[in-house]
Amino acid sequence: MPEVIFNGPAGRIEGRFQPAKGRNAPIALILHPHPQFGGTMNNQVVYQLFYMFAKRGFAVLRFNFRGVGRSQGEFDHGGGELSDAAAALDWAQTIHPDARSCWIAGFSFGAWIGMQLLMRRPEIEGFISIAPPANLHDFSFLAPCPSSGLIIHGDVDKVVPQKDVQTLVDKLKTQKGIVIDQRIVEGANHFFENKVEELMGECETYVDRRLARVDAA
Repeated sequence: MPEVIFNGPAGRIEGRFQPAKGRNAPIALILHPHPQFGGTMNNQVVYQLFYMFAKRGFAVLRFNFRGVGRSQGEFDHGGGELSDAAAALDWAQTIHPDARSCWIAGFSFGAWIGMQLLMRRPEIEGFISIAPPANLHDFSFLAPCPSSGLIIHGDVDKVVPQKDVQTLVDKLKTQKGIVIDQRIVEGANHFFENKVEELMGECETYVDRRLARVDAA
């Protein structure tokens, strides 16, 4: 898992990258929680997502948003962080130019950024959105949501109440041409304390099912 530094819009960005063995393997980009509340690329959920995709043969990149760790710049309330994510995907695609597709996985603030990137990059064909902060940020830009994906959250989340995530899911499920899977982890708070194993089990099941469909096609 080599450390990498690449150029972003606000200066250098620090990341960890696992190259894929196959030339046309898909890329996965993992986005961390809110930088001002301790979110980094070493968050346990982000770390586990990274290895989950790597085990399945993806080229995987996780990185620190601007102002976090050794990434330059300062927090930009989402606009700059979206640019950082776009630069990170650009960089991964230069390393794996033959990648057949891309996935994006984000946790909390990272889920909000990831869903915005999804709207801008048609090559993203799958997403995992963990505890998307639907009560704190406007998700109306998902009109329509261009890709199928998984939205997963805990039923005792005090930061993002379940009803707000449910409203978002219900809205997305009315759209044609995509399938939104929803999973609720019982007893999980916003940070999935003592529930990371259950969270990752749901994510693994979802990705494996999607990959099996691709292989069968």
